[in-house]
Amino acid sequence: MKYDFTTIMDRHNKDALAVDGLGLNPGFTPDRPKDGFDVIPMWVADMNFPTVPTITEAIIERAKHPAFGYFRPTKEYYQSIINWHKNRNGVTDLKAEYIGYENGVLGGVVTAANILCSKGDNILVNAPTYIGFTNALAKKNGYNLVASKLIKDENNTWRMDYEDMERKIVENHIHTAIICSPYNPAGRVWEREELEKVIAIYEKHNVYIISDEIWSDLILEGHKHIPTQQVNDYAKYHTIAFYAPSKTFNLAGLVGSYHIVYDTWLRERLLRESATSCYNDMNVLSMHALIGAYKQEGYEWLDELRQVLTANVQYAYQHIKDHYEGIDVSMPEGTYMLFLNCQEYLEKHHMTLEELEKKGWDVGVAWQDGKMFGDPYGIRMNLALPLSRIQEAFKRLDTYVFCE
Repeated sequence: MKYDFTTIMDRHNKDALAVDGLGLNPGFTPDRPKDGFDVIPMWVADMNFPTVPTITEAIIERAKHPAFGYFRPTKEYYQSIINWHKNRNGVTDLKAEYIGYENGVLGGVVTAANILCSKGDNILVNAPTYIGFTNALAKKNGYNLVASKLIKDENNTWRMDYEDMERKIVENHIHTAIICSPYNPAGRVWEREELEKVIAIYEKHNVYIISDEIWSDLILEGHKHIPTQQVNDYAKYHTIAFYAPSKTFNLAGLVGSYHIVYDTWLRERLLRESATSCYNDMNVLSMHALIGAYKQEGYEWLDELRQVLTANVQYAYQHIKDHYEGIDVSMPEGTYMLFLNCQEYLEKHHMTLEELEKKGWDVGVAWQDGKMFGDPYGIRMNLALPLSRIQEAFKRLDTYVFCE
């Protein structure tokens, strides 16, 4: 490969929550390992690969100029986004006026909820539910999340339960729903037919859509992302969609996302609401990072990354299926997260989820507590590491955790 996905980066003392944050926030972060074990970060959703060099080159080039005063996003910034969505997702009708900056996708989701709902309103989500939605919307902003559980079909693939979703829309007088596409933490890449069915339900009941598509570039081999707004006209003009290069290129620490809104009324209300804090302003280096990411090298780097992630996911999935009886796992189609259900294993071994998680943490496998996503038997695993580190993690799990 042209780019480096095998070097083990030392992220200690480099402001990395994934390694330096262990043990600092009990209940959210994994514990630090026992002496003799280094940390294999498999929890927080960032990657352990060096990003594409054009990003650092773009930042360094801009930083050579010794002034960082007020600025406006450039035409190159908007054109980079337009080209990216055309080339990656086949979007041909995107214009600069439909694009707006967001400090983060979750902040944008809250802003969207604020213009579509009143405090205390019900918002439809699926479950297991991304912890960010729960924290940002329910715990911090007073919205009530009504969850419709994903169900597994005969092939152990997560599916939306359309009847349950429609029933909950009607019973709870819901007029706003969140689509997470691809789905975190289950790793589903929704097919066009699935999106058409759910959007038909939303249109029937006049439901507006907040679409979190931050994972849309991280599609595993053999699958394709369908932007929610491209499904039909109802979706286009009733959806506020959020994207970012942060998940794709490991730029969360730089802060910088964007929305796409086709409808004029929605867009004007969103911009007005986001302006009330006087805090939703772009960082000049973040702008140049996006431009660097969306260069030709970024396309090539992402294509190689997708191959690496596909191989990592296949390895981890097969290892679990072959060796860990009682651990239920579905093959992800996107993201780099694996979501385990450990109920059968825990019951068989008379063990709590906390005890199982702690056994992994003690030997440096810093996987993530899945209860935060609404699954009392769940564990989430980040597989965006060099394959050698994933193999080492499973070697430790074989030897010290699933060894009974």
